[in-house]
Amino acid sequence: MYALQRAADAGVKTAVVWRKTCPGSAVFDEALLRVLQQNNIDVVVLAGFLSILGPSVIAAYSGRILNVHPSLIPSFCGKGFYGLKVHEAVLAAGVKVTGATVHLVNEVPDGGKIVAQRAVRVHRGDDAATLQRRVMEQAEWKLLPRAVEQLCATLAREDKTHKRKGV
Repeated sequence: MYALQRAADAGVKTAVVWRKTCPGSAVFDEALLRVLQQNNIDVVVLAGFLSILGPSVIAAYSGRILNVHPSLIPSFCGKGFYGLKVHEAVLAAGVKVTGATVHLVNEVPDGGKIVAQRAVRVHRGDDAATLQRRVMEQAEWKLLPRAVEQLCATLAREDKTHKRKGV
């Protein structure tokens, strides 16, 4: 997998929890949570993660999980709207503008607080694949790094404030 190779090339530690090897979503969530906590992970970033996290992971990382969704939420989002399905729905609806949204994850699929959005024009002649590529290049890949940086900066400020107050 390309992401794992890129991480290895950059000297970044990785861990993989395969959903398909877990006998159910609760077991997957337990395994994922264990890996996150054992590695002292502070922020979880979902990019291309085409699954819904369970309540135990969401509760443990409340306000610390970011997801990038390939539409302008609240349009074309929620359960069943992922990957090319989003872009197919956008084209079927005939909208002129779509985009991407970075949001905090909560118990409602694509229902968390919106952190950032960027619009992308739909072109005549687009198919789902070309539209997906444009949304990734013009919106997702630009929004997500900034949103992660902002969340980390906010958490660092909060941590300093808590330490000063003795919390």
